[in-house]
Amino acid sequence: MRVLITGCGGFTGRYLQAELAAQGHEVVGLKADLTDAAALAAEMQAVQPDWVVHLAGIAFVGHGEPNDFYRVNLMGTRNLLAALAACGKRPECVLLASSANVYGNAAEGMLGEDTPPNPANDYAVSKLAMEYMARTFLDRLPVVIARPFNYTGPGQPNNFVIPKLVDHFARRAPVVELGNLDVAREFNDVRMVCQAYALLLKHGKAGELYNVCTGRPYTLQQVMEVLAALTGHRLEVRVNPAFVRANEVKTLCGNPSRLQRMAVEKGVALPQFGLEETLRWMLAESAA
Repeated sequence: MRVLITGCGGFTGRYLQAELAAQGHEVVGLKADLTDAAALAAEMQAVQPDWVVHLAGIAFVGHGEPNDFYRVNLMGTRNLLAALAACGKRPECVLLASSANVYGNAAEGMLGEDTPPNPANDYAVSKLAMEYMARTFLDRLPVVIARPFNYTGPGQPNNFVIPKLVDHFARRAPVVELGNLDVAREFNDVRMVCQAYALLLKHGKAGELYNVCTGRPYTLQQVMEVLAALTGHRLEVRVNPAFVRANEVKTLCGNPSRLQRMAVEKGVALPQFGLEETLRWMLAESAA
C-alpha cells in the first residue's frame, strides 16, 4: 500500500512511518501546508494514496494562540479531505487522529466511545469540530476516527509532562516546576499507538470512532515514583502558577474494548507496555 502520512516528521509520525515500512508499505510524507488548499490538491493528485493517516496539527493544549487550533486542526483537515475527495482515486482508508480530550470532564471512570463529548479547551473543541466536519465527507471518503489517550516515548517534545520529567530525572535536576498535580492520565507507549493505527488502517470501519488506550491511568506522583526508583534520584516539585490551567481535564481514562475486540477478531495481538517499561526506554534513549 502507498500510505500518505501528514505530520510524518513529527513525534508520532516518525514511529508510524517505521512501523508501516517494516510491514512492507510505501510511506509518503505530506509536503504541503494544511492551510494551503491549492497545494494540497496538487499533491493529492500526484500521490494518489491507498491509505491516509492524518496526524499533523497543533497538539499542545497550552499553545498560546487559540485561533491556530481552528485554522489548522479544523480547516486544515477540511482542506485535506477536500483534496482527497477530488484527487480521482478513492483511498481505502482515511484515518484521522482526534483526541481523548474531546471527552472533557464530563464523566469519571472509563470513557467509552459513546460517552457524550464535553470539550473543556480550544484544542479539544477543534478536534471535536474536526470529527463532525469529517462526517460530511463519508459519502466520498472512508473516514475512520481514532481518539488516542495520552501517550509518550523518546522524541516527544519536553513541553509535554512525561518527557519533561524524564529529562529532569536523567539530568538529576534538583527541582522541577509543574502545573496541576492532581491530574490522572493514561501514559501509553507510542509503539502501541502506532500498531493500533496500523490495525485501524486495515480493518477500521468507515464512520466509526475508536478509543486508542489501555484503560490504565496514572497520577504524576506515580510517574515520579517510578522514575525515582529507576534513577535513584528524587527531586523537589514546585507548582508554577503559569503552568496551571483552570480548565484542565482532571482524569482521562479510556475503555479500549472496541479496539481490543477488533484485534481479537483479526487475530492481532496489540503490544502491552507497562509504565515502567516505557519510562525505562525513554531514560535509556535520553542517555544515548
